[in-house]
Amino acid sequence: MKKYLLLSFIVIALDQALKIWVKSNMFLGQEIPVLGHWFSLLFTENVGMAFGMEFGGSWGKLFLSLFRIVAVSGIFYLLRYFYQKKEPAGVLIGFSLVLAGAVGNILDSVFYGVYFSDSYGQVATFMPADGGYADWMYGRVVDMLYFPLISGTFPTWLPIWGGQDYEFFRFIFNIADAAISIGMGLFVVTELFFKPKLKEAGEVE
Repeated sequence: MKKYLLLSFIVIALDQALKIWVKSNMFLGQEIPVLGHWFSLLFTENVGMAFGMEFGGSWGKLFLSLFRIVAVSGIFYLLRYFYQKKEPAGVLIGFSLVLAGAVGNILDSVFYGVYFSDSYGQVATFMPADGGYADWMYGRVVDMLYFPLISGTFPTWLPIWGGQDYEFFRFIFNIADAAISIGMGLFVVTELFFKPKLKEAGEVE
């Protein structure tokens, strides 16, 4: 169990280290190219769900913050349950990543509003004298990973979207979001493809 919790801790540490660096060195909307036009750090913040999606205004934000805290308890319980059942490593690693991602975004929501000033047109200050930009639970989640792999314009003859610009992958996300997505993907793949084979071999129940 310890090695899976260690994995969660490492992912949380990486997620928070990058977020704090971005918050302490960039202003909102600033972009730093990393791999040409393929990958850059583009500083955004969102008050809602993963990949920049939002939900329900201020009450929605409070609900999501509280929901994340409850969800972390459930995820930890499931991780321990699966460990005791001796589930395949893919399941345990998957839930370790999901746990790390959930905790990583909770830290932003709970603490960042209190301990950082806002980043509008300026680099944020840590522990500003006049207080942070929001109350507890109302902090905004820091996103920065941007992969505009393909961009262009739809041909004019295409129905509905003809002549409109497109971009793939337009979402801006963070390490915590990636950990949740990868973790859930690993869990599903293990359950659907690897676990049946392990059951046939008698390696799992």
